[in-house]
Amino acid sequence: MYTRLSKSMMVLAFALYASLVAFNNLTDYNSNFSITAHVLLMDTTFPDNQGLWRAIESPFLHHAAYALIIVTEILIAGLCWLGGLRLCQNIKNPSSFNQAKSLAILGLSLGFCLWFVGFMTIGGEWFLMWQSEVANGQQAAFRLVIIAAITLIYLTQKDEDNHR
Repeated sequence: MYTRLSKSMMVLAFALYASLVAFNNLTDYNSNFSITAHVLLMDTTFPDNQGLWRAIESPFLHHAAYALIIVTEILIAGLCWLGGLRLCQNIKNPSSFNQAKSLAILGLSLGFCLWFVGFMTIGGEWFLMWQSEVANGQQAAFRLVIIAAITLIYLTQKDEDNHR
């Protein structure tokens, strides 16, 4: 039962984190929006690099990309909150607990996708965020990818009742 409790706590902790990230992005919109705009503009990458043709100069698309990030963070938080609560509701029965993992798995997987695909792959490699000293969120994204991946690996391990 302690393993199931720890899995539930980890999912709820990730839900709290995603909630605070979304909250901060909504209540202090311009702080992280400016980073998103710099990444898309590629104006803080190495001067005269050969990838500058990829830059997006449309402020509308900057806001749309940032809105997509925030909506995804809200979805991650919601799925992890609901998934964590479902896990807690089924904590006493290993079989029910295993069946209740789906929302938590979806939330953690969406988190993995946002921070790996969105930030590390698209932001980091397509928009060359790694070249920027001003707008480089790859280290933070990497930490979140690792936390989501480890939690997913741990969560998806089958739970069994060891008391015979």
